[in-house]
Amino acid sequence: MLRALSDCFWSERIWLPCNYTWDDFQNSEGTGAASTSQLLVTLPLALLFMLLRHGFERAIATPVARAMGIKCKVRLKASFNPVLENFYSSGSKHPSQTDIYGLAKKCNRTTVQVERWFRRRRNQDRPAVIKKFQESCWRFTFYLCALIGGIAVLYDKPWFHDVWEVWVGYPKQEVLASQYWYYVMELGFYWSLLFSVASDVRRKDFMVQVVHHLATIFLLNFSWGVKYIRVGTLTLLVHDVSDVLLEAAKMCSYAAWSKTCNILFAVFAVVFVISRLIVFPFWIIYATVVYPLYYCPRFFLYYFFNMVMFILQFLHIYWAYLIFRMVRKMISGKMSGDDRSDNEEEDSEENEEHPLSNGDGKKRIINGQHDR
Repeated sequence: MLRALSDCFWSERIWLPCNYTWDDFQNSEGTGAASTSQLLVTLPLALLFMLLRHGFERAIATPVARAMGIKCKVRLKASFNPVLENFYSSGSKHPSQTDIYGLAKKCNRTTVQVERWFRRRRNQDRPAVIKKFQESCWRFTFYLCALIGGIAVLYDKPWFHDVWEVWVGYPKQEVLASQYWYYVMELGFYWSLLFSVASDVRRKDFMVQVVHHLATIFLLNFSWGVKYIRVGTLTLLVHDVSDVLLEAAKMCSYAAWSKTCNILFAVFAVVFVISRLIVFPFWIIYATVVYPLYYCPRFFLYYFFNMVMFILQFLHIYWAYLIFRMVRKMISGKMSGDDRSDNEEEDSEENEEHPLSNGDGKKRIINGQHDR
């Protein structure tokens, strides 16, 4: 029964172009074999990446952060109060003024003390700047190595200069060892990002990140299995070239290197638009949508693969919207830190005397009276 279901699912009429069989995916010289089982090594490699990251963040990223002027800020912890803690957990992390007055009466505290408690309690849940820097430093290091490796793998390949070449000889195309290891390293890294996404700094586009990681992992596995490998390598390179600049800009932002951050972010925005809104859709997706039709009629794999490619492109458009919004803030001088994560609220001496935080963490003092 299971054998019959498996044969039905992997039917050559569904997945392969006309007149092709799975045997055509094996070169007579033995250099063209490609199957998803070859990528199983990426799962233990992902765990190795996570261990390597753990050591990297402490041995390399932390000293770099200190050299760039980032210090481990001592946070004042909120004293335990069951009434306030219960409201914080089950009610709201940003209580309204009515709630603050009610909680102050229950706890026999002033409204200033209640506001201070919630501010400190929110800061306890926010990741420290150095943790954000460590994550960005790790990603920057990998993306930089992957970009250099990708260029080394692809620069002398004909499909790097002419996208039409991705289909020449398909599916009996030679699979090089360099292509295999490029896939393995990138796929192992994306698996590690997916495994650690719950413990990483949670950003506003958390679910978009998860969808992106899943789509990328699926595309890499699937493209390898059906020998869309040349397209896959080009897709990886297009993504890495902008990711390097983004992580570099974020590192400078966390270090408060404003001018350098703005320059890097501006360059990143330009590279992102060129690589993901021009090159990716009008070269790579075009190559997967139009060029295969010159070889054979449309088939199921053609629709299925391109559907996932378009999902990836929609994510690029969403991120482009966030980037343009941040560029606008940068031009107006209102951009600070990573727009996708919450910034820490100040707990200065002035705040101790006159704090009044509204829902978005901005302080207001009106004639010495708390605004109702």
